[in-house]
Amino acid sequence: MNTNIGITEANRQQVVNQLVKLLADEFLLYTKTRNAHWNVEGPDFHSMHLFFESQYEELDEIMDSVAERIRTLGHYAPGTLKSFLEHTHLTEYSERDNNSLGFIKELLEDHESIIEFLRGNIDAFTNTYKDAGTSDYITGLMETHEKMAWMLRAHYRK
Repeated sequence: MNTNIGITEANRQQVVNQLVKLLADEFLLYTKTRNAHWNVEGPDFHSMHLFFESQYEELDEIMDSVAERIRTLGHYAPGTLKSFLEHTHLTEYSERDNNSLGFIKELLEDHESIIEFLRGNIDAFTNTYKDAGTSDYITGLMETHEKMAWMLRAHYRK
């Protein structure tokens, strides 16, 4: 059945192309946050183990909502590791210590990268592709990542 929501197929395809990249980034960040939860070491292990758990749980909800937004626009969401690695802006792994500050620095950089990506698409979604709904959606998502980044930043002392 056709998706008739007042946005041309060409415009929906352009928006979905960006959302696929976002979904890949969210999946990679989720995986890296899970890794932090599993492998953090140090005197703050327990508190950081719980903190990373709260972050990956929030990212799990974000991934689901991005995939559902793609479906709302009449396209299929990718669901393979290969596809995520092909579309992500993030690096899968960087050298760091397995202490909380090593993980926090890496995760914070990824959140900030996603924030910049989202911010860079807000106007294009509304003005170029005539999709105010997705523009509004990613604005809220950007705010969520800004808060998550703040939480990470609050733990990080240089």
